[in-house]
Amino acid sequence: MPTIHPLFAPEGSAASIGHEALAPLLTRLGSYDPKIDPAVIDDAYSLAAEAHAAQTRENGEPYITHPLAVADILADYRLDGGSIVTALLHDVIEDTRVTLPVLQSRFGAEIAGLVDGVTKLTRLELQSDRTKQAENFRKLVLAMSKDIRVLLVKLADRLHNMRTIHFVHEPERRARIARETMEIYAPLAERIGMDRVKTELQNRAFAVLDPEAYESIQARLNFLRGQGADVIDEVRGELLRILAAAGVDIVDISGREKSIFSIWEKMQRRNVAFEQLSDIMAFRIVVPTREQCYVALGAIHAAFPVTAGRFKDYISTPKANGYQSLHTGVTLRHPRNQKIELQIRTPEMHAIAENGVAAHWLYKQNDASPSDLKQFRWVQDLLEILENSTADEFLENTKLELYQDQVFCFTPKGQLIQLPRGATAVDFAYAVHSQIGDTCVGARINGRLMPLRYELQNGDQVEILTARGGTPSPSWERFVVTGKARARIRRFLAGQLRVQNRDQGKATLARAFRQEGVDGSEKVLDAALKSLKQPSLDDLYIAVGTGNIGARDVVHAAYPELRESHAPRMVPGMLARPARSPARPNSLPITGLISGMEVHYAGCCHPLPGDKIVGIITTGKGVTIHTRDCMTLETFANTPERFIDVDWDYAQLGQGKDAGKDGAGRDRPFTGRISVIASNAQSTLANLANAVAKQDGAIANLKIVHRQQDFFECLMDIEVRDLRHLSQVIAGLRAAGGVAQVDRART
Repeated sequence: MPTIHPLFAPEGSAASIGHEALAPLLTRLGSYDPKIDPAVIDDAYSLAAEAHAAQTRENGEPYITHPLAVADILADYRLDGGSIVTALLHDVIEDTRVTLPVLQSRFGAEIAGLVDGVTKLTRLELQSDRTKQAENFRKLVLAMSKDIRVLLVKLADRLHNMRTIHFVHEPERRARIARETMEIYAPLAERIGMDRVKTELQNRAFAVLDPEAYESIQARLNFLRGQGADVIDEVRGELLRILAAAGVDIVDISGREKSIFSIWEKMQRRNVAFEQLSDIMAFRIVVPTREQCYVALGAIHAAFPVTAGRFKDYISTPKANGYQSLHTGVTLRHPRNQKIELQIRTPEMHAIAENGVAAHWLYKQNDASPSDLKQFRWVQDLLEILENSTADEFLENTKLELYQDQVFCFTPKGQLIQLPRGATAVDFAYAVHSQIGDTCVGARINGRLMPLRYELQNGDQVEILTARGGTPSPSWERFVVTGKARARIRRFLAGQLRVQNRDQGKATLARAFRQEGVDGSEKVLDAALKSLKQPSLDDLYIAVGTGNIGARDVVHAAYPELRESHAPRMVPGMLARPARSPARPNSLPITGLISGMEVHYAGCCHPLPGDKIVGIITTGKGVTIHTRDCMTLETFANTPERFIDVDWDYAQLGQGKDAGKDGAGRDRPFTGRISVIASNAQSTLANLANAVAKQDGAIANLKIVHRQQDFFECLMDIEVRDLRHLSQVIAGLRAAGGVAQVDRART
């Protein structure tokens, strides 16, 4: 019996659809490419229909409806005949008795090779084991680097499967397919510029992975449509009037809401609620020429207030996938003081923006040929990672590469450096050379000294300042975004921490043996290693330095007789000393703790109600509460027994389970720490204080950690009710005069 693809299930002997179903596809193919041979398409359909005759999809339809739908999706992009034949045959090797030699003899080596490539990628979906999945992802990168059509067929296959994912009955399998779509296929679609495919894949996967959030945003969008059903037409009319007065020839102006997933992603990135988003509408202006793009931009900027920081010129500096457009944000006075996002481009730019590499077939059919993706820098990076990584590392690093949009910066000598969106001066330093990253101590951006955590913008010229003997700072790991920088910093910090723990443990043991007046030489410690279950002296020192083994326990292991001399003895006629009274039961709003435990909030991450939290048991200190994403937790990775599951006691806080979203107990302030970069002006501190006060926060502490002529960086401890309240304070500060950047601090 054939192996059945997981999205399909056999139901007896289902007849295939007749050849009349092929007629619409043949008509469409003939309309844009007369060179496509209908007989070859018909032959491919016949083989697929016969091979899949005994199979049905989970909704009961004949299996052949799926390859036919995949071919139809590719016809939307006017792909060549080889792609259409591959789409019709893409599952026959995997799911039926048809073999690769049969395809070679019937359709030629090119088609057989494409079908074989797609078949290997299909196996990526079947793996639940991470290592096997990573190995198949390596095959995906190799296959698509040889012929882009392999990836195009695979994306069309995944798109149709996502359109019918509601027919998959098992929730776990639905979630796995959606997660693969979000983590691998949507980013790949974005990387080759197929925006429509990327957006639909993201939205459909998001609806599976977080249905409540999806439905909530959808309901709010529906409500807004009802509130302002005519707003798009009004804005479009206003833009037409402005551009016509400026003499701009307009090909098209269209308005749309941003996609549900992109709205959710922006809410997460800015840490704001839906109501705080003002730019959920985007308008696209298409003009005939590149020059008129800039004329249109000038007319719009002259007519409306511009949203600071929203202008991006992707025409002069295209994205890595070839995308070109001008982006800007403005506030329209009429109608309704509406904030909108604008994209200005030519028809050819629009074709590339919507269809990516598929535009090659859409608009250049006469000279179309299989595109070699190696021309793209990101594919070269993936192939380089492939050769130098284990399977797991490759999967993780390629996800980092695929997810990030790009910024383009320059060295002082004019060398172009591509980095992910949100990259900092430290990421830039490591991108130039690992040694420069390790020793960097400062950065000059566009001729001005700026903090190393400064987020780079397109076109920045970056000069890295280094110092002999400089080393990576632990704080860098909290703001770098590139995998290379993070891996290098972690390696250095892990080695440094090991040395510190070893030295601390060695000093602690020496002090403990000295207090007991006994020999604590390495010879004595060597003899005690076996009973302490430590493989070496260094491991023993590190265990003591991290607190996993007490110094007195080591002394007692070396000199068991001392254990008896330290046992408490009762002297006749003397009252026993009363036992130390236990600590007062925990009064903090935390569940999951043992009564009487001493509890502290971690100073490294400053957890707030609404954060996901975890407790760490520390000898002599009780329990320390950290956020689950706190970098400090990595130092406890080898001692999982010290972790305890805790959560906020929302009942004690006087709120519901949605704490951190709808407000916390107002009479119980918590401290959140934020980092602010602001201009070094007389009124800036007053602006900061006013902005915090307007959001009902209170400044508990303020420390300026770095000051230059033009800017200063400070840490502020703010008393707030919960995570949502801190987000409101951060939003208020970002809008304050003189403020360049505000983030939650992790110190």
